[in-house]
This record gives sequence, C-alpha cells and structure tokens, in this order.
Amino acid sequence: MLSALIAAITIKTTAFISSMGYWGIGIGMAIESCNIPLPSEIILPFGGYLVYKGTLNYYGVAMSGAIGGTIGSLVSYYIGLIGGRAFLERYGRYLGLPHRRLIQAEKWFSRYGNSTVFLTRLMPGIRTFISLPVGAAKMNIGYFTLYTFAGSLIWSLFLTYVGLMLGENWELIKPWFHIIDLIIIAAIIFAVSYYLFKKKLR
Repeated sequence: MLSALIAAITIKTTAFISSMGYWGIGIGMAIESCNIPLPSEIILPFGGYLVYKGTLNYYGVAMSGAIGGTIGSLVSYYIGLIGGRAFLERYGRYLGLPHRRLIQAEKWFSRYGNSTVFLTRLMPGIRTFISLPVGAAKMNIGYFTLYTFAGSLIWSLFLTYVGLMLGENWELIKPWFHIIDLIIIAAIIFAVSYYLFKKKLR
C-alpha cells in the first residue's frame, strides 16, 4: 500500500516538474516545507536527473529548491507566529508536529538558539516542522530566513547531486530514503558533538 502510494506520488510529481521545470521544483519544495507530505527525496533527485539529461542546470535546480523551501517555511513560520503555542498544542499533530515533537523542538531551540533552524534543515523528518515552533517562539524573521535558506540550499545541492550521479537510475534512491536519513542525522550529531567538545576544551 505504501509503495503504491509512493509510486503514485512519484509519477504525479515528476510529470509536474517535467512540465514546469524550475518552477515545478520550487513549488514542490514549497509544498513540502508547508508540512504537506511531498518528499524532497523525490523532487530534487528527479531534478538532478533532468540535469543529467541536459534539460536543467544543476545550480538552477538547487536554487529553485532552496528558494521554494524557504518560501514554504515562511508560511509555516507565520502559522506558528500567529497561532502561538496554544494553537500548536491543539492542532500541531495535524501538521506533523505532535506534542512530543513540539517539546523536543523547544528543547533544541532553547539549547542551540537560532542555529537550530540551520541544523534541522539538514535533518530528514524534522526539517519541515521546525518552522512552526520557532515561529511560535517569535524568532527574528531575518535570522530565520537566512538560516532556512542556507540549510535548504545545502540540502538541495546534496539531493540534486545524488540524482545527477544516478542519472537514468535516479529512482534507485527511493529504497534508500531511510538509510540516507540516518547517515545525515548521524553526521550532524557527530558535528554538533565535536563542536561542543572543542568548545568545552577551550
């Protein structure tokens, strides 16, 4: 059932991107960043495949993804800002932010500050919903936009490159979604731990 759903989403998404080009990638990433389940792990690797075919430009795809992701994240940010924490407590589960995730996000934001936004943009499964609690926390909109764009650009460059390298076989990435997720999360945890260790030594 799940595989059939993913296949259907893939067909619709790739057809949309094929017809819309950079706009399709940007819109797709904006939709994902609004907490609507449209995986960037389909959008960007397919964009990389179109780069492989010579239809699109690598940096154009990555920038479209980053800009679209930032716009969608701003929508989520303002939902959190306007609705506040009470709104997220009541309706967050419908936006992919159940109570336990809300508490977790608040702890991260309290501990790591604004850098939480940048780091979580590189963490699958977390990168989309983080905009809601930081909006409710009234994070500075300028810093939010800057960190969101920077993290989204790195994410877009990475997944587009994966699609470019796989070429005709770009769909092979789908069974590896969860493994890639774990690798990225492990790399971020290692980087943060190393930074904190060096800071403690100083």
